[in-house]
Amino acid sequence: MAQTTSALRVLETSHPPVYYLPLNAFAPGVLHPVPGVTHCEFKGAASYYDVAAGGHRAARAAWAYPHPAPGYEELADTAALYPGLMDSVRVDGEEVQPQDGDFYGGWITSRVTGPFKGPPGTWGW
Repeated sequence: MAQTTSALRVLETSHPPVYYLPLNAFAPGVLHPVPGVTHCEFKGAASYYDVAAGGHRAARAAWAYPHPAPGYEELADTAALYPGLMDSVRVDGEEVQPQDGDFYGGWITSRVTGPFKGPPGTWGW
């Protein structure tokens, strides 16, 4: 459904990394824009996509910043996936473990250690 060697690895406080993939890394017909926007105080307005592949459709499983705030321009023309909504996500061949919590989209591999936001009691970190 997507493959790239040009992902952007973004780190935020108390989060495992999130990988933003170039939109052209996704196979045609995989990303389907859906209504609704959220706002990140740093990156700006996020839009969402349903992700469809292999006869399955994951609702709002990807997000993007089509017009990111100043300082985050590199995120334009990229999208990130919630790994917990995918059958499989890999970084350098290693299976990604999703970050706890339905709000977060961090990608946990053996190369990163926590603690991370997401489990109960960590919202206010």
